Amino acid sequence: MIPQEIIRRKRDGAVLSAAEIAGFISGLSDETISEGQVAAFAMAVFFRGMSSEEIVALTLAMRDSGEVLSWQGLGRPVADKHSTGGVGDNVSLMLAPIVAACGLAVPMISGRGLGHTGGTLDKLQSIPGYNVMPDPALFRRTVDQVGCAIIGQTADLAPADRRLYAIRDVTATVESIPLITASILSKKLAAGLETLVLDVKFGNGAFMASLEEAEALAQSLVRVANGAGVKTSALLTDMNQPLADAAGNALEVRNSVDFLKGNKSGSRLEAVTLALGAEMLVNAGTTPDLVAAETLCRRALDSGQAAEIFGRMVHALGGPADFMERSNAYLETAPVVVEVEAPTAGWLSSCDARALGLAVVELGGGRLRPSDAIDHRVGLDGLKPLGTQVEKGDVIARVHAADRESGARIAAGVAALYVIGDSAPTETPVVARRI
Repeated sequence: MIPQEIIRRKRDGAVLSAAEIAGFISGLSDETISEGQVAAFAMAVFFRGMSSEEIVALTLAMRDSGEVLSWQGLGRPVADKHSTGGVGDNVSLMLAPIVAACGLAVPMISGRGLGHTGGTLDKLQSIPGYNVMPDPALFRRTVDQVGCAIIGQTADLAPADRRLYAIRDVTATVESIPLITASILSKKLAAGLETLVLDVKFGNGAFMASLEEAEALAQSLVRVANGAGVKTSALLTDMNQPLADAAGNALEVRNSVDFLKGNKSGSRLEAVTLALGAEMLVNAGTTPDLVAAETLCRRALDSGQAAEIFGRMVHALGGPADFMERSNAYLETAPVVVEVEAPTAGWLSSCDARALGLAVVELGGGRLRPSDAIDHRVGLDGLKPLGTQVEKGDVIARVHAADRESGARIAAGVAALYVIGDSAPTETPVVARRI
């Protein structure tokens, strides 16, 4: 295999064979192909695209660049969910124990924050002792005995993706649907899944701004994942406002505990979580239809069984045994809390969700550089949903900060991110479409 010939063929719009793609990814993995050649290949794909068959081949080659987990003998359907990222999106923390309570095994391999979006691993590391990188034996034992485990990607899973992504990140080739698809799915397929549900977000707080862009990505992901042998569906969900009423690491964990205790009923967060849970149960074949599946998920939540499983998972992975009972004693709090007041009366009509996420980063709750440490205490909570009627001076959010200066500065900025109108905005469903 001559790398430059593969690059040339893709540059000229040819359809690459599975063998050519596998050979190129093998060279990428063992570094016999230079960074310049990888960058040229990524740019060729960016401009020329790939057929569905090519994307399947790329995904499988990247999956097979490292270890592929096996859950043989587990006795439960093995399922997972992936979100393309949003603000206040802590769904994984509740969804995994809910569907585990319904009989699924959920080996959820999650990531850290990216840009303005929060990361599940960063949130979990707000919990003292929680080990996001357990050894394989502990990971498997937790999934087997508890039903779910949320951890980080090990060095052995899809290592080709790490090198390719790092090069894409500095060559302006991130926004390529074939490359995004292969990047997401190679890691999920390496986790040994039988079924997968995708939460593809759209809106001003998502990476895909329009519904049409999100649908194109969702179609690609679903088509390729099913082509690779993993039964997959996707929901397109609205990210024009934060999903939870909190954004920030410890604050979102606290929000998740409240959710699992039944204190977030009727919220957009509940609607998305239960819809994804229902998809997971139907895809796994344990429940015949979405209505029955959502009923089962709600029962697992209302009965307290999901909350119990979350607490057991936390303890199994090194966290406190009584975390669910005493979460406020374990989660650190910021020393300064500043209220954000509505500058005028009216209806919360719109907000800049992406800028709200960046406000959390500016407070120290996210990273500007990969090496940055995170302040798990800081963030936003009490975020009022769009459509709320407010009077001048009503509190529409609270800023949790490390010091008063940054708290006051961010609070002023947050107030400016909301548009207050004279009439109620048109209500839109949080789940816009199913693929």
